[in-house]
Formats: sequence, C-alpha cells, structure tokens
Amino acid sequence: MKYATTIDGKEYIVEIIDERHVSVDGKVIEVDFESIEEQPVFSLIVDGKSYESYVYRTEEDLEVLVKGRLYHAQVEDERERRLRAASGGAVAQSGPFQLKAPMPGLVVAVPVSEGQEVKEGDVLLILESMKMQNELKSPRDGVVGRIHVGAGDSVEQRQKMLSVE
Repeated sequence: MKYATTIDGKEYIVEIIDERHVSVDGKVIEVDFESIEEQPVFSLIVDGKSYESYVYRTEEDLEVLVKGRLYHAQVEDERERRLRAASGGAVAQSGPFQLKAPMPGLVVAVPVSEGQEVKEGDVLLILESMKMQNELKSPRDGVVGRIHVGAGDSVEQRQKMLSVE
C-alpha cells in the first residue's frame, strides 16, 4: 500500500513493503518501529541508526518529535487521497457519515454508544494498526447511528465500523 505523506509541506510517497522495509520516493529503507508501553514514545531504527520519537495526533495532523525537532505530518493512502480530491476535501454536513477503517487493524475501544450526541473532533473509535493506536474522530457534529464493531474485533481496510447521522 502506498501512502502520500506530507511532512512540513514536503510530500513523500511511502510504500510499506513488509514489516522491516519501506520505500520512500522509490528508495528502500530498512526500519524497525516499536511502541514503548502504550506511550506516545516509539523506538525507531532506520538503516541501523536508532532514534527515539514521540508521536501525537492532533485534529489536523500528526506531530512527530525526533532528535529535538518537531515535524507536522499528514498521511493518507492513495484511495483516500483520490476521494478527498474528488469531493473537494469536504465531509458532507447532511446525511449519514460512515466511519470506515482507514487500514486493517484491531478495534481497541469504542468510547461512544448508539444514539449518543457527538461534536466534531470527538473520538469515535480507537483502532490499532502496525503497533500504533489511532484515534478516529468525528468529522462533524451529529448523533452516533449504528455501531458495527466492538473492542477486540479485527477489521479490514474500508470496513464500515459506525455511522454519525
């Protein structure tokens, strides 16, 4: 799977080859990336060099602190990017919004319930993928509709998980 990754305004095409190799703009790099005890701290080894990184998800992007430097990163797969471009980048403000898994993973928690009112930015679901926990947030105000998954469920990419009406 290829991902368009923008870091501080510069775009890179990243492809995950296997658990230990990625391609960045066509250059293959050996990596080892491990989460440290459910913290936003990660051990990162790139081509044999060790780094400690801190990763924080904000409403707009990821903030990544490595070697004292803060980077702002946005990541989207090719399909999501095409869909965003085709829709003008906006989420429809009427009709149900279907939250689909952006990647295969394991549902860690669903901190909302059917019928619950949510505001834009509220966490709808926490999904673990590639040893990272991702908070999936509501793109708008609304009411949680049907929830199709629960904690402990495995999901495939683009699988419908819940809706916001």
